[in-house]
Amino acid sequence: MILVKKLIVIFFVFPLASTSLAQSSLPPSPKTNAPIANLLVGTYTKKGSQGIYVLSFDTSTGKAVEISHTNGCINPSFLTISKDHAQVYAVNESTEGKVSVYEFADNKLNLVQEKSSKGADPCYIQLSPDQTNLFVANYSSGSITSYHRFADGRLSNPQQFIQHSGSSINKSRQEKAHLHGVFFSSDGKYVLTPDLGSDEISIYPYQIKNGPPLQLQKASKIQSEPGAGPRHLCFSKNGKYLYVIEELTGTISVYNFVKGVAHFIQKVNLHPSNFKGMAGSADIHLSPDDLYLYATNRGNENNIVCLKVLPGGKLDQKSIQYYSTEGKSPRNFTLNKEGNWLLVANQDSDNIIAFRRNIQTGALSSQGVSIKLSMPVCLLFY
Repeated sequence: MILVKKLIVIFFVFPLASTSLAQSSLPPSPKTNAPIANLLVGTYTKKGSQGIYVLSFDTSTGKAVEISHTNGCINPSFLTISKDHAQVYAVNESTEGKVSVYEFADNKLNLVQEKSSKGADPCYIQLSPDQTNLFVANYSSGSITSYHRFADGRLSNPQQFIQHSGSSINKSRQEKAHLHGVFFSSDGKYVLTPDLGSDEISIYPYQIKNGPPLQLQKASKIQSEPGAGPRHLCFSKNGKYLYVIEELTGTISVYNFVKGVAHFIQKVNLHPSNFKGMAGSADIHLSPDDLYLYATNRGNENNIVCLKVLPGGKLDQKSIQYYSTEGKSPRNFTLNKEGNWLLVANQDSDNIIAFRRNIQTGALSSQGVSIKLSMPVCLLFY
């Protein structure tokens, strides 16, 4: 979510020039002699974006070419894609939230279905690892909605709705529940939902055999420090370690995770000791080899932080490195599967910056390439 409270968004269509992309010579598809698409971008649409963009990202130069985009899609701020790449699912982040289903073929997105998210400002969307259920987090109304996914990729009507409640000490940001994500544990057996408003992370056992997918009666919680504002999280590949980024305090809490139970082991401050500005941490990911952890800070910093992961899951605070994101309000970022590129979406400066990543040291280096796109929010390699 944006750091400030949002106004009702009105959609305007502007000339495509406002979302022009850097051009590059890319390897062609053997069938079509066209660049191969490999990156999806979700955006806010109030400044001229057309919605979801399909790009071809060149891993030799860091440049990108636009292949296609949607038309008339309002605020598709977060995306997920099916394992077979046949469908793309997007939230439509507005007061009357929606979920949009697209068939993805020949590098084009065709809208085939829309469903209510049953909440305001849906900000995160996730398919279950078994591909049978879809989950959405509604930020402003503090709720989770799930849908059954049929064999053809379409969705049922909402099948489970969970309303969260609670508040915390930051009266301007934590006046009520604000769900900020839906994350599966590494083994696919648990769903974790960070609530920025109540400083809690709910842990729901996931099942598909009998009844609703999330087992409320067996749910447990992680209690964050008052005012922390848990936002996003990630797991180590072996599932033993959980890393939670806390937006309002600019911290990462590290937990040992065993059979759905989290045990706190460390808290790391993402800011220098002399930092006096407003914290606004956003996203968090581990490198593909689990050796480095990265996180973005918005607010007064606009940087990405790199930390080395120690044996036993803790983070090496002494190893912390800061890199400017070369833009304003870095939101989602992503690494390619090889781990040699990291892309950051700068929402308020309308650009995506590509960093070449040293796999051995974790260091990032800007290539001087800025992919111009209006209000990018979500980046998804596929």
